[in-house]
Formats: sequence, structure tokens, C-alpha cells
Amino acid sequence: MKGLGKARADRTDDEDPAPRGGDGTREPGRTGEEREPRGRTAGGRRVPWYVSLPVTLAVIFALFLGMANLGWLPGLPNPFAEKTVDRSQPVVLRSIQNMSRYNAATGNFQVIVDLANEAKFLPSAILGTRSLYVGAGSVEAYVDLGKLGTDSVKVSDDRRTATITIPHGQLAGAALDVKNSYMYSQERGLFDRLGDLFSSSTSDDQHKVELLAVEKIDKAAKDTGLTVTAENNTKAMLTGLLGSLGFTSVTVDVV
Repeated sequence: MKGLGKARADRTDDEDPAPRGGDGTREPGRTGEEREPRGRTAGGRRVPWYVSLPVTLAVIFALFLGMANLGWLPGLPNPFAEKTVDRSQPVVLRSIQNMSRYNAATGNFQVIVDLANEAKFLPSAILGTRSLYVGAGSVEAYVDLGKLGTDSVKVSDDRRTATITIPHGQLAGAALDVKNSYMYSQERGLFDRLGDLFSSSTSDDQHKVELLAVEKIDKAAKDTGLTVTAENNTKAMLTGLLGSLGFTSVTVDVV
């Protein structure tokens, strides 16, 4: 019986994590449950409420925003939705120009501008740009009727015959159609991409290709028969107008 009691005491001592003193007795108040109370971290420190509460609220708020952005909360508006706000100033009328020309024809053009700026000793992947721009524009051909003098119109005594002398047709400047024009692609070297962080070179490239597109459309319009078409249309307009006024013979000459 004594041996059995001693074995139980030894087993109890092995299971008890409380340390013993120098005389072999246990130290009071040093159980494992007391050394690591509930609600404390592994380091033995409890997380303060003023830290755990903001973190919990932040996690809940992040989940709320994520669900709203994915459309899982249809009854709530999307906090990441964007809207367009127009803060432009009112349009100011700067001048009025009286026009006496008859716009008799319009040519519609399209051009693909391939503009490259290349370095002399470096590859384009390091330094250089290349822009492909699709430009759409129109050019009007007109006859300036304001240049008609007193001798430009001759009418017979019986007001049945009329002879009109008009000037040659002219071309107006090309007008770029921004709705149908766009930058198809743009390649930029490494140094150029780094420079974009400190300057607006991208918008400068856009402006350059637009000016070049207008220049090419103007040049192409001169090689067409737009002015001749404008002169013929003006002749037809004047003949029909004077015919409605009772003239039976109308002659329109281009000088």
C-alpha cells in the first residue's frame, strides 16, 4: 500500500506543471492555467480593445465595400461608381464674319499617319516613339460670290437672257473630324516612358499627328477635282435660280 501511494504521488507530480521550491514543495499560485490566462496572446499580452475594435471595424467595412463593388448588394449604391462632371465655362462669341461664298462641294477624306521619332545611335526600344493615327476630315470647295462686280451680271432688255461671270472655285482648310479620328497605336521607348512621368509628351504627340493629318488632307484635296465640281454646282444653282425668275436663257462663265 505504501508503494502504491508513492507511485500515485509521483504520477501527480509529473502531471502537475507547477514548479517546486528548493525544499521540494510546490510554489502556490503557479499553475499552467494561471500563467497563460484566456484572452492573451502567445507572448502573454492581451490585445487592447482600442486596437482590436478598429481592426474589426476595418475588416467589416472592407467586406462591405467589396460586396457592393461586385454587385452582391443590389439595394445599395456602388461606392466606386464614377460620374462625369462638366465644369466648363460658358461659350464666348468672339467675332462674327460675314460670308458671301457658296459652298458647292465637300470632300471627305481619311488618312493613316505613321509618325516616328528615332534616335540616331539608340534602338527604338530604348529611345524613340512611333504613332499610328487614323485621321478623318473634310474639305469644302466654294465659289466666292462676293467678288462679283457690276459687270459680272448682264441682263437683256427683255429680261429673258442673262450672262453671269463667276470666279474659279477655291478650297477651304481641312476640318478634322475628332469623332471619327483616333490614335490606333503608340510605341514608346524606355526613356520616353520614364519622361512621361514628368512631362506631357503624349499630348504633344497627339497634337503633332493631328496637324500632320490636316496637312495631308489639304494636300490630297488639291489633287482632286473638288474645285471643278464646285464650279459646276454653282452654275447649276444660278441657272435654276434665274430660271425660276423668268429667264429663258442663262449663261454662266467662269473666269
